[in-house]
This record gives sequence, structure tokens and C-alpha cells, in this order.
Amino acid sequence: MIPAASSKRKSQSPLGRFAEPFARSKAFPYLWLGHIISFLGSSVTMVILPVLVYSLTGSTATMGMVMAVYMLPNVIMLPISGYIVDRYDRVKIMITADVARFAVMGAIAALALSGVLTIPMLYVLVGLYGLFDGLFRPAYSAVQASVFTPEIRVAANSLSQMSIQTIRLIGPSLGGLLVTHLSAGFGFGLDALTYLLSLVCLIYLRKALLSATQPQSPAPPVPDTASTDWKADFKEGIAVLRSHPWLWITILAFCFVNICYSGVSSILLPWLFKVHHGWDSYVYGLAVTFSGVGAILAGLLYGMRKQWRKRGLMAYGGALVSGVALLLLPFAPGPASAVALFALEGFGLMIFGLIWEISLQDLVPKEAFGRVASLDLFGSFALLPVGYIVVGWLADWIGGVATIAIFSSLGIACIALVLCVPAIRKFQ
Repeated sequence: MIPAASSKRKSQSPLGRFAEPFARSKAFPYLWLGHIISFLGSSVTMVILPVLVYSLTGSTATMGMVMAVYMLPNVIMLPISGYIVDRYDRVKIMITADVARFAVMGAIAALALSGVLTIPMLYVLVGLYGLFDGLFRPAYSAVQASVFTPEIRVAANSLSQMSIQTIRLIGPSLGGLLVTHLSAGFGFGLDALTYLLSLVCLIYLRKALLSATQPQSPAPPVPDTASTDWKADFKEGIAVLRSHPWLWITILAFCFVNICYSGVSSILLPWLFKVHHGWDSYVYGLAVTFSGVGAILAGLLYGMRKQWRKRGLMAYGGALVSGVALLLLPFAPGPASAVALFALEGFGLMIFGLIWEISLQDLVPKEAFGRVASLDLFGSFALLPVGYIVVGWLADWIGGVATIAIFSSLGIACIALVLCVPAIRKFQ
């Protein structure tokens, strides 16, 4: 009796909950490992890509065009990929996307190492990468929703997000070392290799999922009309969102909030640290690192409990905390307080992100998850390029500090307005 009692206490310990996804799901380790491996390669690429572009052209406008060429096919693909994901084998779609991304990154690496890579070539290859990235993301979200079953959902999401934040701390440093001591081509080659390793994990993931469903009777075939009527499928995805105010209100609200927060974070915070405050470059790097540390801490705390009450208030409270941290950053009296505010910003956004992912997995039927996930991603990304342009233009016109204050305040006001909606405030 004593060993059983001690085992029970161990399984119920807060930190012990993070081992449950590995113990309860054969598929989870392969999905988790494959994603963090490929994300490591992507985080390296996001550092070395600007270095490559600036070394070829020295032009910020060209770098902006490269990012636009990546984002446009990605955004266009999202509504289409939602339909595809809900009609075909989702793991096979992920495998196809990984093979394609491996080929694209391998081509960029080979061209860069041979010294023949040009900007027009890069436009074509980055556009293809964005296209297959837009196919992969809804498929991954849909598979994640089926693998992260209710008994492991909180711990699995927390562990996954903490792992991603850890990779975000490692990847940029690794990319910087590769560019400094080798070349950008080696960094792209590493990214290609990570997609190959992720592909191996996906093959084992598919085997694990097939073995888990083998004893059950096969699913009934999908009628031909359902597989061809993409308009009806799209309307069905919209209907799922409309049936849950928490989902559609939050997606609409964060179309705007993401513009406010991301515009400030991506464009004005580097300027704030380097130009406005005149701090050394390492201070900004340290602040970004502590944003990740704050996010990891939030994931650790959230994952220690299996269930949380008042999730609506918690989620929007986290987003509110993040907005307040951004608003206060221009008035930080020194580097230490600015770094602390960055950590608070990362903590708040992670709380919101975790609750949002878990609520999607709780509320959306598996057969419609691809369409809903694609609509969510579309709402998150579609207007970001416009937001970046507006933030940059306004900062040149009225000043960076004023622009930070305006956009942070607008984001906070939007969150406060949404909290006035009972369906959001009382969401459990």
C-alpha cells in the first residue's frame, strides 16, 4: 500500500503534471519533439535572413519586401488550408509541408553557399516557404487538438509553450554564432536539417495515432458533396465560431490588439532602447530574453493546476497586464526596470495565449478544427503588415514615445471594452 500511496502523491504534485502527457499519450512526444526541432530551425532563420538581405543589398526597403513576400502567400493560404486540413489526413499534410520546406531551405542554403543567390531568387523561395508554412500551421493546430486530450490538455499546452519560449532564447544566439563564425548558408542548411528531423518525428507520430485508433471501427466515409462544397465548409467554420461568443469576439478583438501590441513590440521597442534611451545593444537582448523568461514562468505556473476558474478574466487580465507593461516602458527610469517590464509583458501574453489555445481545443469539434484554426490565424496575421506601416509612419510624424503611448492605450482600451461583455467576463 505504501508504494501506491506515494505514487498517487507524486502524480498529483504540481510539477509532476508536466510528465503526464508523456505517460498518457504515445503520440505527444513525437508531436512535441518534432515541433520544437523545426521551430529551432525557424528561429535561426529569422536571425540570419536579415543579415543575408542586408549583406546583399544594405536596403531596409528590400528587407521589408522579403517579409511581405513571405507573409502574403501565408495569409492567402490560410483560408484554403483550413478546408484542406478538415478533408484530408492532417499528419500527411504536415509531412508534405515539411518535405517542401526542407527542399526550399536546402535550395536557399545551396545557393547561398555557392555565392549565386540573388534577391529575385530569394523572393521566389521565401514566397514558397510562406505558402507551405500557411499549409502547415492549421494542420498542426488540428493534430494538436486531437493529441492534447482533456486529461493532459493544460499540462501539454503549458509544456509546449514553455518549450517554444526556451527555443526562442536559444535560436537567435545560435543563428548569430553561425553567421559570425561560418556563414548564412550554414544557418539555412541547419534549418533544412531540422525539417528533416521533424519529418522523422511526424512519421512516428502517424504510426502512434494509427495504432491508437486501430481497435476502433473505421470512420464513415465523407459524402462527395461535403468534400467538394468548399463554400459550405467555410460557412460551417464560421457557424462554429458564431456559436461561441468567446471565440468570435476574441478573434475580432485581437485583430486590432495584435496590430497595437505587435507594432509597438516589433518596430518601436528596439528604437526605444537603442535610440531614445541610448542604452547598449545588450540591454535590448537581455530584455527580450527576460520576456521569454516571464513567458516560461507563466507556463510553469499555469500548468501546475489541471483546471482554472474564471478563465475569461484570467486571459484578458494577462493581455491587459502586457499592454500596461508596454505603455510604461518609455518611462522606465533605468535598464533594470525596463527588463522587468519586458518580463511582465511576456508573462501576460503567455497567460492569454495558453487559455486561448486550450479554449479552442475545448470548444471546437475535431472535424472543423482546421477551418476554425485557419480563421484564427488569418485574423491574427492578415492586418499585421498594415499595422507595421501605420505604426512606423505615425512614429516618424509625431515621435516614437507618443506612438507607443497611443497604440498601447488603444490596445488596453479594446481589452477593457471586451471585458464589459458578460460572455467574455464570465467565460469558464
